[in-house]
Amino acid sequence: MNRCFSPSPLRTAPLLVASLLALVQLASLAQTVGRPIPPNAQRGVLVVTQPPNIVLNGNPDRLSPGARIRGGNNLLVVSGSLVGQTLLVRYVREPQGQVHEVWILTEAEARQATPQP
Repeated sequence: MNRCFSPSPLRTAPLLVASLLALVQLASLAQTVGRPIPPNAQRGVLVVTQPPNIVLNGNPDRLSPGARIRGGNNLLVVSGSLVGQTLLVRYVREPQGQVHEVWILTEAEARQATPQP
């Protein structure tokens, strides 16, 4: 008597095909969804001088404690790795006036017009 349950490949093939199709659809959906940059984010040119000190649009400024900088792939970037680079960005300030969230723009995003709040 065979006590081990091993499903036949003919039974599991439709489940495998359905799973693969679902993954392909999710991957294509992920590529079409844009980054969630808020419409009130301002556009500017950012240069990180000595973190948390920055130059934003030619004026000295400062990153807030816990500031988040997101790269073109929407992953977090450490400000120290951007020292000396001139970057086109969209940014949001915290209530105290320091820069709190930054999105480094991709070439396609840089060509788009900035939405007016």
